[in-house]
Amino acid sequence: MTGLLGVSIVATKGRNWQSDESTQETAINPDAPSQVLELIDDRSGVRRDSLQAIATEGNALDRSRARYLLAMEHLEALEGGLAIKQLENLEKDYPALAPHILIKRGRAYELSNDKTQAQNIWLRVVKDYAGDAAAAEALYRLSPYGDQYAEQAIAQYPAHPRTQALIRAKLDENPEQLKLLALRLRYEADAPDIPQVRQTLIDKFGDQLTPEMWEAIADSFWDTWQYGDAAKAYEKAPTTPQNLYRVARGFHIVDSNQSARNAYKALIKTYPDAPETGLGLRRLASLVGDAEAMTYLDQAYKKFPEEASEALFSKAKILDKLGSATSADQARKMALNGFKNNPATSEYRWQQAERYAQEGRYDRAWEWAQPIATNTPSHSLAAESVFWIGKWAARLNRPEESKQAFTKVIQDYPESYFAWRSAVQLGWDVGDFRSVRNLQPAIQIPQARPLPPAGSETFQELFRIGQDFDAWNVMQMELADKDELTVEESFTKGLLKIAQGKYLKGINSIWELSQREEPGDRQAWQALRQRPDYWYALFPFPYAEPIQKYAAANELNPLLVVSLMRQESRFEKEIKSSAGATGLMQVMPGTGQWIAEQTDDPEYDLNNPEDNIEFGAWYLRYTHREYDDNSMLAVASYNAGPGNVAKWVRQYSLDDPDVFVEQIPFKETKGYVESVFANYWNYQRLYNPELQEKFKEIAAF
Repeated sequence: MTGLLGVSIVATKGRNWQSDESTQETAINPDAPSQVLELIDDRSGVRRDSLQAIATEGNALDRSRARYLLAMEHLEALEGGLAIKQLENLEKDYPALAPHILIKRGRAYELSNDKTQAQNIWLRVVKDYAGDAAAAEALYRLSPYGDQYAEQAIAQYPAHPRTQALIRAKLDENPEQLKLLALRLRYEADAPDIPQVRQTLIDKFGDQLTPEMWEAIADSFWDTWQYGDAAKAYEKAPTTPQNLYRVARGFHIVDSNQSARNAYKALIKTYPDAPETGLGLRRLASLVGDAEAMTYLDQAYKKFPEEASEALFSKAKILDKLGSATSADQARKMALNGFKNNPATSEYRWQQAERYAQEGRYDRAWEWAQPIATNTPSHSLAAESVFWIGKWAARLNRPEESKQAFTKVIQDYPESYFAWRSAVQLGWDVGDFRSVRNLQPAIQIPQARPLPPAGSETFQELFRIGQDFDAWNVMQMELADKDELTVEESFTKGLLKIAQGKYLKGINSIWELSQREEPGDRQAWQALRQRPDYWYALFPFPYAEPIQKYAAANELNPLLVVSLMRQESRFEKEIKSSAGATGLMQVMPGTGQWIAEQTDDPEYDLNNPEDNIEFGAWYLRYTHREYDDNSMLAVASYNAGPGNVAKWVRQYSLDDPDVFVEQIPFKETKGYVESVFANYWNYQRLYNPELQEKFKEIAAF
């Protein structure tokens, strides 16, 4: 197999990066009970003692796992001799990790100053496991003993992170090497130095770059929201519908409107039937005069059903502006009657429902909102519309229909903010805005890692026993030749990022699976949602001990604290906002100094997770005191500041908190409040065993 620039990419043995388990017989029973797996993320001082006991007394697989993990601890402590004892002949009993055992044994001999034996073992791995990621690791280990090994790694295993380290070292010596720069861009697109790599390619080798290289550069710009630069690079990339659309859209976003118009027209002319062209027609309509715009919108409506509803509503707005009210109404009716399942139709329905609700005409609001969940059940408005139908039914004195609506929200949209609001309306003991602070729910955090739905047996085993560094290296090799990942593969990659502590990237990449539109991807995503580990990955619970400690110290519900933390930082401990908000709870430096003065704690570091959680929890208690334990106002204040919240309290009634949230004038703060409490609800349903029992009851309703 040949990759970019003719570099050979060695296929990895034992691949199984599909969810179809029938393609590979697994020697390891993933459902078998394991004492070792319960210890993987245990950071207490007794882990080694437990592993030593299991290594002599456990079942066969657990004995092998325990020996391997003990050897890893010895290697980290530079105890080569002790590691050799644990690893001796282990590959015979633990075949899933055989080449990795050999790699570690070579390292143990190296630590014991038997470098000849170490090199012989690594050479054996290169020879006997040429199709395995471990071969690249072996070449990396051998590279200090001869430059030919680094060259072999680059030629055969460019995607392996260890090889990328060798490439970086060579570029440090001479940064102007086209082949190596291209390999960096292809295989380490997320690395911090990639902007410099990308610019060097453009500045030094622009006239030598192939269209495929320009596409890689363009993709890199696009993925980091540098749309103008992306558009210019896509102009030199292969001519495809997506690339032409991105040329146009990139120029459009940065207000290079003439260039955008030209590019949209080129897309329409070159690929008149491509799906991207339908969207391009609508985008182009926003850049031209009304008469020309309606021509493009008519083309989109007639030829591209997925764009028809949006095109008709856009046309109706133009007709309204031109004073053609009758024609505008006809366009809207065509969308409502002919494209009921289109998201734009549901969005228009919701606008009308909200208008009638504000007028107090709840029966009409109900009529407009009712088809939304039926016609577009996956739309973000679906849960909200059913919840408000329940609220409106209650105001119309129709309690049974109100109860049915709230129950439907919990059954069909169990992860949503509106499922929590529905549970409150049904009288569940899950905390309302005025009582959530004081709840102290039972918390049960799973101990063992899940079995990923994709990956070779080797990868899966490395992941489950917590060998995240090696698991990442294996995964990078196994996915090297794939332009697009399946849902299962993307989820598995996200799982590993979370295990590595890269919570922001991991959570976001898993959430993005919900945005895939291909029918097969949608089906795979729906299946994934049935797995508990999908939800645990979206709502992880790192820093559990300090969260519970400082929640208790400040008389706070710990699930509210972790929910706010997830929203603020996605658990990235050193993240900093453009305004300077720092760390897990995004504490502003000035606020941190003020809290330090209030608590007589001058020695603190907002980048230290413990200090940040302590200060964030203290400030959340402070905002609760300011608003008489109203958690909705306290959370809003955490985001928008006390001055804005005080103004809203004077301006809007608090009689119905759901209406108050809808009236928050800052879109960011409204979304923030809903997101924090959606997080809270999900942490309740995932980590509170009592609520899990309640869900079993509602499932049988």
